[in-house]
Amino acid sequence: MNNMKQLHKQSIANQRRDEETPASETLPYSPKSLKHTSSSRYLSRSMNYILKEQRLLFILIGMLIGSTFVIFKPSISTISIAENSSDHDITSIAISNRESITHFPRPVNQAVGRIPVSIGGKRRRVVVTGGSGFVGSHLVDKLIARGDDVIVIDNFFTGRKENVMHHFSNPRFELIRHDVVEPILLEVDQIYHLACPASPVHYKYNPFRNYWDYKTNVMGTLNMLGLAKRIGARFLLTSTSEVYGDPLEHPQKETYWGHVNPIGVRSCYDEGKRTAETLTMDYHRGDDVEVRIARIFNTYGPRMCLDDGRVVSNFVSQAIRKQPMTVYGDGKQTRSFQYVSDLVDGLMALMEGEHIGPFNLGNPGEFTMLELAQVVKETVDPSATIEFRENTADDPQKRKPDISKAKNMLNWEPKITLREGLPLMAADFRNRILNEDEGKVGK
Repeated sequence: MNNMKQLHKQSIANQRRDEETPASETLPYSPKSLKHTSSSRYLSRSMNYILKEQRLLFILIGMLIGSTFVIFKPSISTISIAENSSDHDITSIAISNRESITHFPRPVNQAVGRIPVSIGGKRRRVVVTGGSGFVGSHLVDKLIARGDDVIVIDNFFTGRKENVMHHFSNPRFELIRHDVVEPILLEVDQIYHLACPASPVHYKYNPFRNYWDYKTNVMGTLNMLGLAKRIGARFLLTSTSEVYGDPLEHPQKETYWGHVNPIGVRSCYDEGKRTAETLTMDYHRGDDVEVRIARIFNTYGPRMCLDDGRVVSNFVSQAIRKQPMTVYGDGKQTRSFQYVSDLVDGLMALMEGEHIGPFNLGNPGEFTMLELAQVVKETVDPSATIEFRENTADDPQKRKPDISKAKNMLNWEPKITLREGLPLMAADFRNRILNEDEGKVGK
């Protein structure tokens, strides 16, 4: 209490002393003079810094170099443009050589020296889900050859690491072991969504895989669409001709809504792809995601699974192994077969174009199963035989694409005939089956 009183008295005494101090004793305040003094001092220090240790000389040299660059920049640009234009032919030859390595035959009427889309343009970062699979690995080859940075996402359920091993030393290639049913965050410009078990062996005879196949189509597509939305990437969905089911329209146009059994043994794949198309269009309409939809018809070529249950791989594998070729039903069902390089060209044309789709990508050349067996027999083994079995449930009787839309809007149509492409596929199968047999003997 006494301390409080003493503090109060001291405060009153200080106040009285301030009031009695004459005005002449207070220091004058002149903000302008202080500011002027500060600026002068700063300018003096700056000049001293510039003049010391020949810093002025370095500043003048830097200004001279900058002026020279600005003056001569237009002529440098002209020289670089001329050099780039002269390199186009060399680049085209290099790319055609790479294509020959991956066994893409060049038809007689195909133009030579065609420049890929992105050469001279922006170098893209592209993700390919299912990129170690049959179609995906060929797409990766083409994207790498074009000059893009490519990221492959695959869980290796049906894909094989051997399909992309030749890119492992390339700094523009990246492989991520990941299942698309789980989210992933990447920074890319384009997304090719191919991930999905497409083989009848995988989606018809394993009840758990039926569920997983549908989940891959739905959750995997949702995750990749979500990624495209977040980062502003263009998204391409590889759908299937199976969305048409057992069609009542022949050939099938993109406007046909299909004839599908929603509870059949194939429905996990059919309805999964139909749902994926729905989700893709919903993201486009609701969130302005740039999307493309391709409906792929029967495709064949090197790197197909040897025993995936598809008719071309079945026939070729059986003929090489000296087994009867299995024909279901009377063999009069029809299919259309496109070589894998034609499909890859179509997918890239769709991604680079301005049209959403859906687009049928297939070869309209139509074969019965008996006709296909005869072509395989002529190509692989003239002594091959045929074995008839009971037809499978919900097996489409006719399948042929109408590709008028792709011709008109994408300027795309298949070039490789079945008799041109089948020997290349057979050579790949023969090498793999031979290595497989040698491995069994070694064990």
